[in-house]
Amino acid sequence: MAGRPPKRKLSDSGHGSSAGSSELNFPGDENDNPKVLYEKRNVSSNGSGGTICTVSAGDGRYVVAERGRRLGRNILDMGINTRQTMVHVKDSKTGTSGCPVMLMTNLFGLGLPSHWLLYQYHVDFNPAIASMRLKAALLYSHGEILGGARAFDGAILFLSQKLKDKVTELTSTTRNGEVVKITVTMTSTLPAGSPVCIQFFNVLFKRIFKCLNMYQVGRNYYSPSDPVEIPQHKLMLWPGFSVSVMNLESQLTLNADVSHKVLRNETILCSMNELYTRVPEARFIDACEKEILGLVVLTRYNNKTYRVDDINWTTKPTDKFPRKDGSEISYVEYYKQQYNIELTDLCQPMLVSTLKVKKNEACDTPRAVHLLPELCYITGLSSRALTDFRLMKDLSMETQLNPERRQQRLQRLAENIEESRTASAELAKWGLRLEKQLSLTGRVIPPEKICMRDTICQPMSAADWSRDTRDAKMISAQSLSNWLLLFSYRNEEVVEKLLYSLKKVGDGMGFNMEYPKIIQVEDSSVSFLRALQQHVDRDVQLVFCILPFNSKDSYDSIKKYLSLELPVPSQCVQSRTLSKQHMLMSVANKIAMQIICKIGGELWAVEIPLKSLMVIGIDVNKDSLNKSQSVVGFVASTNARLTKWYSQCIIQKTSTDFADCLKVCMRGAIEKWQKCNNDLPSRIIIYRDGVGDGQLKMVVDYEIPQILAYFKETRTAYSPKMTVAVVRKRCTIRFFSETNRGLQNPPVGTVIDNQATRPEWYDFFLISQNARQGSVNPTYYNVVFDTNCLKPDHLQRLTYKLCHLYYNWPGVIRVPAPCQYAHKLTFLVGQSIHREPSVELANTLFYL
Repeated sequence: MAGRPPKRKLSDSGHGSSAGSSELNFPGDENDNPKVLYEKRNVSSNGSGGTICTVSAGDGRYVVAERGRRLGRNILDMGINTRQTMVHVKDSKTGTSGCPVMLMTNLFGLGLPSHWLLYQYHVDFNPAIASMRLKAALLYSHGEILGGARAFDGAILFLSQKLKDKVTELTSTTRNGEVVKITVTMTSTLPAGSPVCIQFFNVLFKRIFKCLNMYQVGRNYYSPSDPVEIPQHKLMLWPGFSVSVMNLESQLTLNADVSHKVLRNETILCSMNELYTRVPEARFIDACEKEILGLVVLTRYNNKTYRVDDINWTTKPTDKFPRKDGSEISYVEYYKQQYNIELTDLCQPMLVSTLKVKKNEACDTPRAVHLLPELCYITGLSSRALTDFRLMKDLSMETQLNPERRQQRLQRLAENIEESRTASAELAKWGLRLEKQLSLTGRVIPPEKICMRDTICQPMSAADWSRDTRDAKMISAQSLSNWLLLFSYRNEEVVEKLLYSLKKVGDGMGFNMEYPKIIQVEDSSVSFLRALQQHVDRDVQLVFCILPFNSKDSYDSIKKYLSLELPVPSQCVQSRTLSKQHMLMSVANKIAMQIICKIGGELWAVEIPLKSLMVIGIDVNKDSLNKSQSVVGFVASTNARLTKWYSQCIIQKTSTDFADCLKVCMRGAIEKWQKCNNDLPSRIIIYRDGVGDGQLKMVVDYEIPQILAYFKETRTAYSPKMTVAVVRKRCTIRFFSETNRGLQNPPVGTVIDNQATRPEWYDFFLISQNARQGSVNPTYYNVVFDTNCLKPDHLQRLTYKLCHLYYNWPGVIRVPAPCQYAHKLTFLVGQSIHREPSVELANTLFYL
């Protein structure tokens, strides 16, 4: 079948068996209907009060909800997290403080006629017909009644025009003379802003991009015919776009952003051959599977991506498999007939990619496709490539577009849609038209003052105040008198220079560092671990390790021992970081700040007007070793100026992205606050990171009740005011500042809380970081629970203040500090420790 490789069922062991013995399910030749074989989904209940169905129009696929909720994602059904339940923002969620700034967005208006409606019908055939293609042909033969704008999936029909009667009876005749009665019954009338229509419009744009000769890879659309070659690194970029239709405050919009697909100009077969020359033959299969399994590859003959889950070493291209009609064909013949591709290596094995089981699809045996290594191109970058400075620099020149270049690409997209007869006709058929980009007015929050121990400074730039505070002392820094310094013999010459630099920068910070106990070890992770076991005791304040090479095993073993077995804060630095003498003072300055935090110190603060306020950051990540486990990071402030933190990390025996341990975490945070302040916090603001739109309901229905339940269980009648804001770093909406010099990134501290936001949500965008290259990516905040009833201005200002309090960087960052701390904690545990850290480290930022 054109566009798809042969499909098999996997054996019980998960490996594909040979062609002569495995159960084969071949899709057939190019005359077969791909929708029936691969994408047909029968109408069935989704278990949430609605009906899920797939609507197809030509080659487009429309997956919508016929009635009720849209896969649990209809935000209006959530109630608790909409503005309608928040009296203080019910009428307006827009702030007023700050200086106005004119902004352009990557949002295009979608014009619709007034009172536009989408009409949904249910279609019955008598006698019943199994073939989707025949159903569509019989129904579409009545084009004079249905009109030109129609979409049909075998059961559900969408029309842009209402039929005369609620029930329409049609009659068609098949080629063999059989008369078929078709009953078309209206079920719904849908306004343009309804969830079903929004998803319908999203899928409609799939056809628009197909008209522009662009291919869908994943969720984005790319143009393989216009590649960008980077020959010095054997890379190729496909330019493209990510698009989505949104119903925002002012109108229906198309959000379009520039995207790139990175491809390596080498196939899996080339990689195998190169590996064969480097490893002994006896180890080739193991080495090959270790390097290739898990990669995402692209087959250029159909522009589809697959994850490599297995390698079938027994099946060869000359093996045959049965076609749908019962005949057999070899892989060599198949690719020659379907794509005019001649295979050169007839002894290559087969790559196996397991297909995802679709919802409502019964499948006892996992299905898979067999792929030819010769035809599979590796996507993305290897870990080795990610550390190649020159490669990443050359790549960023093409992918990190400044606002001017990004706007040119967006404008070209709009022009291509308008100039394409088929694309513009497809839009016009449904009454849509692409309008100009949306412009709006944002606000720039006033800059913050940085409070040090003895001084308050107004930095020249919020992006980096390291120079402004160079001679200022940190708020509090414990003296470091009992600490160990471990290094290998090859790094002996850098130790004295490092200690001198640390002493010098520490004196300027008001941080007293005594001379450490020096321990020399061999160049191996075992030597470092043995030295720790021999010399570390509970009186040691800090362990400092200079690692001779970039070894994750060494780093992990050190962190495990000092986080689990004998909990002591630790600092690991690679020797190459210390090798550049002209940068040593700068490196020492950052190391000294990290050490101060890890032994319980405070660096700087900002003015926090709210009293008795606790701020919390929550993040959830996967465990890299055990995918069935997830790591929950919970970081809460313990003092009024929000400079000290309590951290807890819990490993859940579940792979979900939701936390089910928040009651335990909140109990620990409240007890710590009470111990430090002799009181309970009257206000709590929680920033929940890593949640998408489709997961908001779970946060509201599952996570927030855990916290509220803890308050009810306390002995006293404790009921603090609480706000929960979901934080999203990956935003597709962009903002550009319109200046006399053209389009630029908006100033740091820009807030957008109108026009580009959702009408039913209490949400806003904040640009709290400086982009030195490319276009800045705003951070999106959605308040899903709020009894604090702070004014929008106050919550926005507080959020911006918290972006100044991350102690790993003397400047503002993209998210509030507790969010970033929670992320750092889950990353350390999920990547290196894989167990819950000792509670003895809970009061320090040991994970920085």
